[in-house]
Amino acid sequence: MASLFNKKSKALIGVDISSTSVKVLELSHNNGRYQVEAYASEPLPPNAIVEQAISNDEAVGEAIRKAVGRSRTSAKRAAIAVAGSAVITKTVQMSSKLSDDEMDLQIRAEADQYIPYPLEEVALDWEVQGESDQVPDSVDILLAACRSETVERRKDAVEYADLEAGVVDVEAFCTERAFELLQGQLDGDDIETVAVLDIGATMTTLSVLHEGKSIYTREQLFGGRQLTEDIMRRYGLSEEEATRSKLDGDLPDDYESEVLEPFRKAVVQQVSRSLQFFYSSSQFNDVDFVVLAGGTSAIPLLAENVEEDLGVATLIANPFMNMTLSQKVNASLLANDAPSLMIACGLAMRSFD
Repeated sequence: MASLFNKKSKALIGVDISSTSVKVLELSHNNGRYQVEAYASEPLPPNAIVEQAISNDEAVGEAIRKAVGRSRTSAKRAAIAVAGSAVITKTVQMSSKLSDDEMDLQIRAEADQYIPYPLEEVALDWEVQGESDQVPDSVDILLAACRSETVERRKDAVEYADLEAGVVDVEAFCTERAFELLQGQLDGDDIETVAVLDIGATMTTLSVLHEGKSIYTREQLFGGRQLTEDIMRRYGLSEEEATRSKLDGDLPDDYESEVLEPFRKAVVQQVSRSLQFFYSSSQFNDVDFVVLAGGTSAIPLLAENVEEDLGVATLIANPFMNMTLSQKVNASLLANDAPSLMIACGLAMRSFD
C-alpha cells in the first residue's frame, strides 16, 4: 500500500471519496493552530460508488477534478483513504535489533500467515508502533494490507484530476486523527471512551476510541438515503426532487411528524444497536461520550434524541471549531458540511504527521 504510513509531506490535499460525493480539503498549520486553506465538494452521479468501491472511474475522476478546481488549491499531492472493511490490519512483534530493511524483508516473507489473499494481489505496508509489552526486546509492528485493485482505482481517480496520490490511508485512522480536534469540545471529567458514529448516505461507521486510540470499528448498511426514499414514497417524488426538497425544507406540513420523526427514531435505534454490538464483543459496558458525524448527523434534534435515549452526552462533530479560514474558503458551506468532513480532515492532517 504505497505510502500508507508516509511521514511529513508538503501541501497535501485530502480527497475523501464517499458514496454520494467527493470532498477535497487542504489545511495549513502555523503557531500551533490549523487554518483551512481550501475546501470544495462535488456530488457523484448515482452508482459511481457501489458498496464503497469505485464502479465508474471517469465519473469519480471528473468529480475530483471539478472539486479541486473550485477549491482553488495549489496542492498537487493528494491523500486518499480506503474503507476499513477493505483493509486487514494486524499487530505483530519483531526483534528491536532488526534494521528497517531487515524488518521489511521478514514481514514480506511471513505476510502470507496474516493475509488470506495471494500476495501478488495485495498492497502491503507497515509501521513500528513502539516497544512491545508482550515480547521482551521486541517492537510492535502495525501491518496493513489491502487488495491492490482497491488502492489503484482510487489512485487512478485522483490522477485523472492531475493530482499525485502521495498518501493512501485507512478511514478509521483518519477518524482517529481528526478526533484530536474535537477533544476540547467534550464537556465532562474522565472522558476516556468515545463512540464516533459517522452516518453517511448509505453506510454508518462506528469507531470507538479509548484514550484517543481506535479500538473498534464496525460498518453497517444504513444512512441518510433511507430518509430520501421515505420522502419519495410519501409524496410521490423522484429521487432528485426528494433530495432537493429535503435540502430546501420545501415539504408538506406533515413531513416532520410523518417522515422525519420516524427516521430520527430509526437512526437512534441504529446507534443503540451498533453500540450493543461493541459492548457484546469487548470488555466495555458503556462509553463516556457519543460524537455524531456524517451528513445525516446534522438532522435537527438528532443529537438531543440520541443523548436522551442512550443517557450519554452527545455532540455533532465540527473539526473546524478552532480553525481560521483562508479568504478562498466559503465559510457557510464549510460550516454546513463540517460533520461530514472528519475523514477529509484526517487526510489533510497527514501533512503534519
